[in-house]
Amino acid sequence: MNLQELSDRLEITDLLTRYARAVDRKDWDLFRQVFTADAELDYTSAGGIAGDLDTQVEWLAEALAQFPATQHMVANVGIEFTGDDTATVEAMFHNPMVMPDKSAWVTGGWYHHDVKRTADGWRSVKLREESAYFSGMPSDLDRPE
Repeated sequence: MNLQELSDRLEITDLLTRYARAVDRKDWDLFRQVFTADAELDYTSAGGIAGDLDTQVEWLAEALAQFPATQHMVANVGIEFTGDDTATVEAMFHNPMVMPDKSAWVTGGWYHHDVKRTADGWRSVKLREESAYFSGMPSDLDRPE
């Protein structure tokens, strides 16, 4: 592994950290800095929607507003370079979310990103969430359509 690949791996891992921080803080400007302007995001495995970046920011802002706190933990990051400026990424996530009644809903699975190097650094061009489990999910959870 050469220094450029080490640097790229660190930058891509930082990109995933930025994603988690943006979602948990509901910082949609920071969230946009994770993706290219033409990115496609797919949260359908968790009962969400698939769509472009603007659609997802609007949907996530509404969907996550009902949670007083969330905490995305991202681990086991696997990066496969598909070219000098492109890579695929698979990372596990564990995400407890606090409900208004202080109970916790926990979900986990994998994030699948296609990333590319841009003038602003590595950015995700495609994200697909693959949900693996849900625990404590209330049956009356408000899911924006």
